[in-house]
Amino acid sequence: MTASGGMASAARTGVLGGRGVKWFLLSLALGPWWVRHASAQAAAGDTLRLTAAVAAARGANPMLLAARLSADAAAERVPQAGALPDPQLAFGLVNRMLPNFGADEPMTMNELRLTQMLPWPGKLGFGKRRAEHLARAGALEAVDAEVRLVSRVKSVYAEVGYIDRAIAIMDRTRGLLRDFFQVSQTMYAVGEGLQQDVLQAQVAVARMTEDIVVMQQERLAMAARLNALMGRGASEPVGPLELAGPGDTLPGVDSLMARAAGARPALQAAYERARAADAGYRAARRELYPDFMVQLAYGQRPQFDDMATIMVGITIPLWAGARQLPMRREMAAMRAGEDAMVRDLYNETFAELTERRAQAERARSLAGLYESSILPQARAAVEAALSAYRVGRVNYMTLVESEMTVNRYEIELVRLAAAYHQAAAGIEALLGGEGGAR
Repeated sequence: MTASGGMASAARTGVLGGRGVKWFLLSLALGPWWVRHASAQAAAGDTLRLTAAVAAARGANPMLLAARLSADAAAERVPQAGALPDPQLAFGLVNRMLPNFGADEPMTMNELRLTQMLPWPGKLGFGKRRAEHLARAGALEAVDAEVRLVSRVKSVYAEVGYIDRAIAIMDRTRGLLRDFFQVSQTMYAVGEGLQQDVLQAQVAVARMTEDIVVMQQERLAMAARLNALMGRGASEPVGPLELAGPGDTLPGVDSLMARAAGARPALQAAYERARAADAGYRAARRELYPDFMVQLAYGQRPQFDDMATIMVGITIPLWAGARQLPMRREMAAMRAGEDAMVRDLYNETFAELTERRAQAERARSLAGLYESSILPQARAAVEAALSAYRVGRVNYMTLVESEMTVNRYEIELVRLAAAYHQAAAGIEALLGGEGGAR
């Protein structure tokens, strides 16, 4: 509406003069105010539920599939590590006379020889034990990959849910600012307002539009990330998302850590790798001991009686200084390194639980404060500004600023809800799976 249009309208109706304009403004302001704070949860048929997003990620995420296949590969190494070396079977034409390659001499024979290497007792046993621990570690790491994926899906899901609600809040606020802009034009047209108010109202609407555009682009990016986690194309549409309020108070850090120490898959996998390194060290200590070799041979002599041969031999660790002893030191270093990694992961788990719980509790406490105190006071400030404007004690930009304050607090409230669920999802992952944070 232009200024001239507002004047013409006022002239036609005969009701917009002086205090009539202010009542007109009051009616426009109160309408969006009550609409704004009505429930914005639409029961859309294409809503993407959190359970559906998690199920899709578990079934189609490529990295989770790779982790599972890696665990399957590690399990197949167990029987290999405990198996004897393949026997060697050889056939030879022994002691043939030249130049006619004849077979008429007593030492001429057709020989069949079978050779089997037998490692020193304990080498295969510890090697198999090491492979078993590594296989269990691989299986646990696949579980941890799934747990971390679920946590990531929940975190991104909460972020998109926050963006959806923030956009809705800003859109309703922009509608209110547009009403204010229309009122400022009308007041200016009848001589009750300033041109500066009109310009400021235009700027307020433009800035809110800018914020909405930024959030919409952020929504596209986060939706693409959620699609990637679910194993879908980045351009697949993502419908409205759920976002509940913050939950109850979480258990104490010590209680959470006690549960994480016994249930976190990554920590259990680290224990298994430490046990594997210990088995590898024990096997390396036996590398100095000789392996046995058993040979069985049968010789067929065409002109004479057949012959049989049995031989037993051992390997000689002649180059132990360059092979077996460095191997032993290597495995000792690996064992110490795995032990250190276990301690580090344990400490990191404790620290991350502490951090995540602090984040969740901060978000829960602040959300309660916003709902019980800050937002009601901010809304009361808007109502007070409306009343003051009605009697001419404040200008309408004071009303706009009060409404923008409510807008910021409402957005912050949904951001805190998302932050709580993101922190709870992180705790859940550290505790080994769904339900762990409750």
